[in-house]
Amino acid sequence: MSVITQKLKKLKDYRNTKDPEIKDRIIIEYAPLVKFIAQKIASRLPSSIELDDLISCGVIGLMDAIDKFDSSRDNKFKTYAEFRIRGAILDELRAQDWVPRSVREKAKVLERTYAKLESELGRPANDEEMCTALECNMDEFHDMINKAKSVSLLNIDDANTFSRGDKKLMINLAEGRTGLNPYSAVSYKNIQSKIKEGIKALPEKQRLVLSLYYYEDLNLKEIGQVLDVTESRVSQLHTQAILKLKAKLQNEIGDYEDLAA
Repeated sequence: MSVITQKLKKLKDYRNTKDPEIKDRIIIEYAPLVKFIAQKIASRLPSSIELDDLISCGVIGLMDAIDKFDSSRDNKFKTYAEFRIRGAILDELRAQDWVPRSVREKAKVLERTYAKLESELGRPANDEEMCTALECNMDEFHDMINKAKSVSLLNIDDANTFSRGDKKLMINLAEGRTGLNPYSAVSYKNIQSKIKEGIKALPEKQRLVLSLYYYEDLNLKEIGQVLDVTESRVSQLHTQAILKLKAKLQNEIGDYEDLAA
């Protein structure tokens, strides 16, 4: 047994240690997680974005997680680290403002149209209905979806369907904070319920893409092999699913009172 391993076993919560040697060991231990999250985000970004840059940001997020993790709370370090790593990467991407304004505008048009049709039809709109509403053909619609894929990265801070209170609630839960008041718990349960309803209402292939991507940890290429479609088509299905879920939240989740500090 190495000296470093002996130190790890002696510490009840080695993640809060100030020992730089132990911190280095933690970074090495969780390096594969950083790379995995960076690759997942990179798969939905333009090729001009360097994977190594995302990994570097992820490492910064991991170091932040090591410093701020509180073992007295009822949560796992891995879950907290994932949240911090992903957040650090997305923060850097937002700072770079790598998505052109025209692309953001197209994504907003798609979101608003999905939300409008969802409200009118009582279900997610299909491609033909979207084309009719947007007054475009199927090729033009798919081109809009392809361009909007880089905006479909879900992030708490960018979720304009949530009130400030909902954002704070989601951050608290993502960080594993305990002691949320009963009203907060009801708010979160409502959000969960609406998302579940939205997923159930999606077409089968879109549901399957979400399941394989987020729960089975397959990449877009692997999902394409499972569904026997191209990687580009998988990306389209993923983007459409996310836009529809955001539209459902926009329609069905009203504002709540801000959570108590």
